[in-house]
Amino acid sequence: MSDSYRQPGVVLTDRRFTVPLDHADPAGETIELYAREVVASDKARQDLPWLVYLQGGPGFGAHRFVGRQAWLDRALKEFRVLLLDQRGTGRSTPANRQTLPLRGGPVEQAAYLTRFRADSIVRDCELVRREVTGGAPWTVLGQSFGGFCTVTYLSLAPEGLAAALITGGLPSLDAHADDVYRAAYPRMERKTAAHYARYPQDVGRARRIAEHLLAHEVTLPNGYRLGVEAFQSLGILLGGSEGSHRLHFLLEDAFVPTPGGPALSDAFQEEVQGLLSYASHPLYALVHESIYGQDERPTAWSAERVRAEFPQFDAAKALAGDGPLPLTGETVHPWTFDRDPALRPLRETAELLAARTDWTPLYDPARLAVNEVPVAAAVYHDDLYVDTAHSLRTAHAVRGLRTWVTDEFEHDGVRAGGPRVLDRLLALTRDEI
Repeated sequence: MSDSYRQPGVVLTDRRFTVPLDHADPAGETIELYAREVVASDKARQDLPWLVYLQGGPGFGAHRFVGRQAWLDRALKEFRVLLLDQRGTGRSTPANRQTLPLRGGPVEQAAYLTRFRADSIVRDCELVRREVTGGAPWTVLGQSFGGFCTVTYLSLAPEGLAAALITGGLPSLDAHADDVYRAAYPRMERKTAAHYARYPQDVGRARRIAEHLLAHEVTLPNGYRLGVEAFQSLGILLGGSEGSHRLHFLLEDAFVPTPGGPALSDAFQEEVQGLLSYASHPLYALVHESIYGQDERPTAWSAERVRAEFPQFDAAKALAGDGPLPLTGETVHPWTFDRDPALRPLRETAELLAARTDWTPLYDPARLAVNEVPVAAAVYHDDLYVDTAHSLRTAHAVRGLRTWVTDEFEHDGVRAGGPRVLDRLLALTRDEI
């Protein structure tokens, strides 16, 4: 049963689908997926081609638009759009500290979560596509991790695609997680330096907050234990188009005077907990490194291990001198599961995933080399979250893929650039540029 309703300029329909938990066992256990169909009000009765949107993450449900915001406005001029909550996210059988105990203990939970990677998401899409399009191929728009899924789609089921559009999400086809993070930490260092160059007053502010956290135990209102490493991870903001400015405003009013001396303000703590908590997207923390698992090597807390190769990120050493505090971002660490109350019950599950040695390949280089699907990808120069060099190597490995390399946008360009970004990618797939 579907429910339809309206927002300004659009008709929305809630869609639900039943798919196998394990696509290798189609007669076995099933899970429910949710997607929101969106069509322009004046085209609601027209037979339009479909575009399915795959959100970034992993672990985030599809963006909840109001009306015709951002890129959706351009898409609705010619497509009927399906905003899919990928399995385990949003309203698609969510996986979190509350629901995962239904599977059993950590061993059962970890085994369950191995079926929440890009290959399962693509096979979900193929079942959904046959139901909503009657078997006709559709266009996929993949943002960030959604772009990773799109490359998996081109590897596993290219026959389901009329075109593929990727924004900030061309993955390396063969890099281990260690390779990904060895490329990421220098990028983070550059982004931090650029932020401090823009806002030199933030050097002292960040140092003061870090020094306070080294001397005091701070527990945020939601129970998150804020330490220096967690504070440093607010550098994840620097990957967004407005992120540097948001970070500046966060830092400028961190302290208030109290009878016991300066303390981190309630307002600061409230905003920080919203930025650091994984309560709304726990899968991001649980399976983040597994998106790079493709062989018998464990990911083994790669971001934590590789960080040790970059001693400049050690906060205590940085504060012992007079230089700026380095910031980090887009990494998950063992301490993340100790500090965040939304993740603490899942620590052992995360350990089992980190130790796993039977990851299967997500990409098929041979099939990509003979690709016939029109593909266009926006590659953001010095993208914080996805290494540009890795993306360009993959672009050369996919036959016919056309790139738009730009420094006009950061990683969130498909939202910040809105219709213009989508228009450019569509034009590239149609040889109009």
